[in-house]
Amino acid sequence: MGEMKRMNTPTSSRIKISAGILAYRREEHGLFVLLVHPGGPFWRNRDEGAWSIPKGEVHAEEELEAAARREFAEELGPAARIGRLQRLGEIRQRGGKRVIAFCGEGEFDTARMAGNTFEIEWPPRSGHLQSFPEVDRAEWFDLERAKAKILAGQVEFLERLAKLGL
Repeated sequence: MGEMKRMNTPTSSRIKISAGILAYRREEHGLFVLLVHPGGPFWRNRDEGAWSIPKGEVHAEEELEAAARREFAEELGPAARIGRLQRLGEIRQRGGKRVIAFCGEGEFDTARMAGNTFEIEWPPRSGHLQSFPEVDRAEWFDLERAKAKILAGQVEFLERLAKLGL
């Protein structure tokens, strides 16, 4: 797999590429990973198969690891800490979006989450803008539980992490 460091094509002429981080920690009972639940009314009542790694769109000319670190901090807040990263590779989600992930050992108290918000018209066609968090929850899951929680297209990242034998 070729190493891609920067994005240098205009955003409008390419499939969207996201970069993210699968944070992990070792506990007495095995490996745990940090996943986030998307905020907003569309995701409010969805749980199984709705969670994700913290990730977001890579800007033109931005290094992939820098984009992943930026999104990790934006979605979780300043209390989120991650060490050295290792590349987990790329997957394509339904709809064609490419997601490039890194993994790294981290520690984060999910009660201290303080990420970004976004605005949308809600309810639809009401003329009222409402603000919602990009991510409304973050939790640590063991690998088996994480496989049930994460978006189906991202399960591959969990499997790749498990193969690293951490």
